[in-house]
Formats: sequence, structure tokens, C-alpha cells
Amino acid sequence: MKGHGGAAIARPMSVTEKEVRHVAKLARLALGEEEIARMVPELNNILGWVEQLGEVNTDGVEPLATVIEQKLRLRDDVVNDGGCRDDILKNAPDAQHGFFAVPKVIE
Repeated sequence: MKGHGGAAIARPMSVTEKEVRHVAKLARLALGEEEIARMVPELNNILGWVEQLGEVNTDGVEPLATVIEQKLRLRDDVVNDGGCRDDILKNAPDAQHGFFAVPKVIE
């Protein structure tokens, strides 16, 4: 919707019982009528919190992946074959020519 001067007027987000039924169907959830009626205000409360977050002034705030600084402990990226093929193949029910042997499933 457009207001005076071309500014968009934000319509409060909300869901209806029909929309809850639709989402439940997409999620393959079997919700009874009582559960659907109970979900409508719960989901609308969640959407209200989301709208409140949208009102927060975040100008000049850098996006974060985490709230505390973390240093990743990295190891050198070294290409190798693992060096444990024989140990792994000892656990195989059937190994042939250095590979797991499996029964043929497609004729």
C-alpha cells in the first residue's frame, strides 16, 4: 500500500486459520481444529516480534555471524590418501583389489 508522498505504509503481518492449515499441509502436520486455533495467536505473536526487530535502527552496525569473537583453529590443508586403506578394509565384509566389494543390485 502507498501512503501520501509515495511512502509505503507497512501493514502488520498476521496469519489466519486458513494460512495455518495451508502451512500445516505443506509441512505434512496433522493439526486438529483446536490446535489450529491455538497456533494463530502464537504465530501472530512471533510475527509481532519480527516486526519489532525491523524497527530497530541498525545504521552503522556491521553484520555479525556470532556475538563473540571466535578464532578458528585450522590445520594445514594437506592432500593425502589417508594412509589407512588397509585398516578400513579389514572391517569390510568383502574387499577386492583394495575396494569394498558389494553385491550387484542392478541387472
